[in-house]
Amino acid sequence: MIGELSPALIVIIGSALTVFFPGGWPRNIFSLAVIALAGYQLHALGLGEYGQYSLFGETLTLTRIDGLARIFAVIFLIAMALNTVYGWWLRDAGQQAVSLAYPGAALGGVLAGDLVTLFVFWELAAITSVFLIWAGNNERSFGAGMRYLVWQIGSGVLLLAGIALFYRSTGSFAFENFIDGGMSLTDPAVLCIFIAFGIKSAFPLLHNWVQDAYPESTVTGTIILSVFTTKMAVASIARGFAGVEALVYIGAVMTAFPIFFAVIENDLRRVLTYSLNNQVGFMIVGIGIGTPMALNGAAGYAFCNILFEGLLFMAMGAVLYRTGTIKGSELGGLYKTMPLTAFFCIIGAASISAFPLFSGFITKGLIISGAAEGHYFWVWMTLLFAAAGVFHHSGIKIPYFAFFAHDSGKRPDEAPLSMLIAMGITAALCVGIGVAQIFTGPEGDPLYALMPFEVVIEKSYSPYISYTAPHVLTQMQILFFSGLAFAVLQKTGLYPPELRSTNLDTDWFYRVPGRVALLGIVGGVVALWRAVWGVTKGLIGGAVNGLYHSHGPEGRMARTWSVGYTALFTAIVLGIALIAVFSVR
Repeated sequence: MIGELSPALIVIIGSALTVFFPGGWPRNIFSLAVIALAGYQLHALGLGEYGQYSLFGETLTLTRIDGLARIFAVIFLIAMALNTVYGWWLRDAGQQAVSLAYPGAALGGVLAGDLVTLFVFWELAAITSVFLIWAGNNERSFGAGMRYLVWQIGSGVLLLAGIALFYRSTGSFAFENFIDGGMSLTDPAVLCIFIAFGIKSAFPLLHNWVQDAYPESTVTGTIILSVFTTKMAVASIARGFAGVEALVYIGAVMTAFPIFFAVIENDLRRVLTYSLNNQVGFMIVGIGIGTPMALNGAAGYAFCNILFEGLLFMAMGAVLYRTGTIKGSELGGLYKTMPLTAFFCIIGAASISAFPLFSGFITKGLIISGAAEGHYFWVWMTLLFAAAGVFHHSGIKIPYFAFFAHDSGKRPDEAPLSMLIAMGITAALCVGIGVAQIFTGPEGDPLYALMPFEVVIEKSYSPYISYTAPHVLTQMQILFFSGLAFAVLQKTGLYPPELRSTNLDTDWFYRVPGRVALLGIVGGVVALWRAVWGVTKGLIGGAVNGLYHSHGPEGRMARTWSVGYTALFTAIVLGIALIAVFSVR
C-alpha cells in the first residue's frame, strides 16, 4: 500500500509518465503495471475514507471506498486493462496517455468523498475525454468534439453552481443522498446538480452528445468513451438521488425511445450508442426505485454492461479496422474471414440480450423485479418491451448485418491478435459471470458479493436466484417473440433496410437551425458593432478635425498673438489660479 494515495491519482500520474516510454510493448506493459498498482492500492486500502484535506475550513475526502464506489472502481480498472490489451498495436503516445488519464479521472469521480473532489474529477474527465474524439483527426471529429465539449463543460458549470448554492444553504460539501438530507428537486442547488448528472448520464433530450461524438472517435477511443462517462454519472446519481421517483419514469423513457432510432440507424457503432442510452435507462430505473435489490441491480447491471457493451464495441472496432467502414449497408458476410470476431460479437449480443447463461441475465432481472415489487406496472411493461428491443437491435441487428445478412464481397483478415485476446477475455467474463451462480448459488456468486447492499435471501423464488423456471421461461419468451418479429419483418420486407442515410435525432435542432440562429446572432452583432463604430469614428473624426483647425499648424491657436491679447490671456489664467487657491483655503 502506498500510504493513502488514491488509486485514481496512481492512474493519472501513470498516464503522464507513459509518454516517456517508447511506443509498443514497453509503453503498454507500463500502462498495465500502473493499472495493476491502482488495483492493488484499492484492495489494500479497503473500505473507508482516505486522503482527507481542508478547504474553507471544511474537511474534504479525496477517496471514499464503500460498497457503491468499490463495484464501479473494480470494473473501471478491469475495463482499463482490457482496453490497453485491445489497443496494443497503437503507437500514438498522446492517445495512449489520454486513454489512461480519462479513465483515471472517472475512477476519481466514483471514489470522490465530497462534492468539490467530484467536481475536479468531473471536469478532468470532460477535458481529457474530448482528445479521444479529436484523435479521429478529421473535420467531423473536430466538430463533434467541440459540441461534446460544450455539453460536458455545461454539465460542469451546472454542477459547480449547484455546489456553490448547496454550500451557501447547508455550509457543507458533503456528497450524500440529497433527498434523505431533507432537500428536494425543487431546491435550486439540488436541481442544478441533478441536471448536471442528467447530462452526463444522457437523460432524454440531453442524450444527443453520445450519438454525435462517440462514433467519430478512433477504433479504440469509442470503446473507452463508451465505458466511463455515463457510468461515472450513474454512480453519482446512485449516491445522490437514490429513491427519487422521477428517475423511475426518466429511466423508463430512456429504455424505450432509443430502440426506434437504433432500428433505422445504418452506422453500427451509432446503433450501439443508442443501445448505451437504453442500457443506462435500466440503471436509472433501478436507482429511482431505490430499494436495496433495485440498487444492487443497477450497480450489477452497470458492471456487466461495461463488459458486454464493450465487447460489442470491440467487435465493431475490429470490423472498422479491417474494412474501413462500419455501415450496415456496406457489410455482411464477414464471418467467412473473421470467424472469431463474429463469435465474440455473438457472445456480447447474447449477454446484452440477457440470455440465460450470460451476464446480463443475472442482473437485469433484479431491476425488472424491483419495478414489479414497487407496483410500477407501466414501467414494468416498458422494461419488458425495452428488453425485447435490446435483443432486436443489439442482439440480432449488430451481428447479423455485420457478419451475415447479404454478402458484401469483403474478405478482410481476422482481427489483430491483441484485439482477439481482449475480446476473448471479455467474452469469458460475460459467460463466467452468467454461469457462476449455477455452481455457487446466489450466496457465493462473486458478482453478488461485490454489490453495494447486503440482502438476506430468504425465499426460494427470490429475484436473486436467477435460475428458476419462471425467470428462465419469462426471459426466453421475450427473446423468442422478439427474434420471431425480426425474422417475420425480414422475410416480408417490412424491416427498415440498411440505407445510406442520416438519422435525424433531436440534435438536429441545435446542429442545423441552431447553427443558423447562432450565425445570425453573430452576424447581427458584427453589423451592430460596425454601425456603432461608424458613428463613433465619425464623432471622433469630427472632434479631431476641430482640434486640428484650432491647434494645428494653420489653426487659430497657432497664429501670432498681439501683446494686448497675450497680456489679457495671462491675466485671465492668473485670476483663475488665484480663485482656485483661495477656494481650497
